[in-house]
Amino acid sequence: MRHGLGYRKLNKTSEHRKALFKNMLNSLIKYEQIITTLPKAKELKPQIDKVITIGKKNILSNKKRLFSKLQNKQSVSKVFDELSKRYSARKGGYCRVLKAGFRTGDDAPMAVIELVDRNPEAKKVDKPKKIETKEKSQDQKDLKLTKK
Repeated sequence: MRHGLGYRKLNKTSEHRKALFKNMLNSLIKYEQIITTLPKAKELKPQIDKVITIGKKNILSNKKRLFSKLQNKQSVSKVFDELSKRYSARKGGYCRVLKAGFRTGDDAPMAVIELVDRNPEAKKVDKPKKIETKEKSQDQKDLKLTKK
């Protein structure tokens, strides 16, 4: 019988798999789009849907539940503040998995998993702005000129 065989093991131990999906959930919440292998993306889809569904009901027990799953305050606050409001009218299906070819090194099937109606600015969260770097380089040139 095939009882209890409802997920892919991905050739990892249960602790490794749990940590992998926790990190992928946090990344998907933060950037709203990530690139990974197809089996990992297919396993991540039901998990992110459950996280967003839990976040729709803004009560303390749900916040504690999500924090125990994600272990990241920023991710939990984003789920409750932004994502729950964005998907309040939607009953399910908060993300999509798109096939993205094959990886060059080992020919593994790749996929893009993204939130539906995502914010395109979310991908640029950690990237420094180019204007600031130009101002810093200009300030450094001015300092060199004044020292001479």
